[in-house]
Amino acid sequence: MERLLSTYLFVSRKLTRDLISQIGGAGFHGVEIFCSRSHFDYTNRAEIQNIAGALADARLKLTSLHAPTSRDLSATREGGQPLSICEVERVRRIEAMDELKRAIDVAEELPFSRMIFHMGGSRETADPRKRDAAFSSLEHLILHAKHVGVTICVENTTSEMGSPAYLRSFIDETRLTGLRVNFDIGHANLADGAEENRIAEVFEPVRELAASTHIHDNHGEKDEHLPPYEGSIDWTAAVTLLKTAPEANLPLTLELKEKIGPEAPTPQQQLDAARSSLDKLEEAWG
Repeated sequence: MERLLSTYLFVSRKLTRDLISQIGGAGFHGVEIFCSRSHFDYTNRAEIQNIAGALADARLKLTSLHAPTSRDLSATREGGQPLSICEVERVRRIEAMDELKRAIDVAEELPFSRMIFHMGGSRETADPRKRDAAFSSLEHLILHAKHVGVTICVENTTSEMGSPAYLRSFIDETRLTGLRVNFDIGHANLADGAEENRIAEVFEPVRELAASTHIHDNHGEKDEHLPPYEGSIDWTAAVTLLKTAPEANLPLTLELKEKIGPEAPTPQQQLDAARSSLDKLEEAWG
């Protein structure tokens, strides 16, 4: 099992050479970089090249980028203009696509294989106009990404348009060639239904389309992004389930919520906790 970490764990901090070195020193093999300009300015060529050098020095590979969800994300992750592929207004949709293309273009300087997208915001309703907007956006973005060797993966979220059943029907009906799914197990644990069945029921519609996963835990009530084994997910059952995906060597990316404030653990302590949770998961994975 490859040890992969999302830099979402440090999204309020600037992604620096020292921070990348710490991630490598904590025993991780690769990273998914969360795109926000305050964390990683994906439009700045010099910054991209600096990060590429830092990853090489730390012997870390860039496995994926998480698409930006807003412009000018603040240090507290509040505010900023939302970026959505579901924008009904054409001008705003084109502006969003242009920004997302800039993130995809990182692959020209710093290769990566997957870009993770959300199907709109956290409360996106299943509006037919938004569906058409998402189809138009993804049709262009998939083609743009293909030219630089990037596969676009839409992620299951807690919104109506982000539900796995909706994503599966959207992909089947639109026949968008090459569009895949990033299965987020923490989001799946927030779905309706009996707790012991909900993850399996959520996974089933997208099992064949899953190209990657986000790994984190919660107590079934809110999106806490805790390390595995700190919430209510049955990880023994989860590992068995994930192993049924057709994708060989399904990438498991740890996506944890950053702890900030005067009482917060240091970055190194947060990395140590992440590594410890992966030790348990790797043992279960076998």
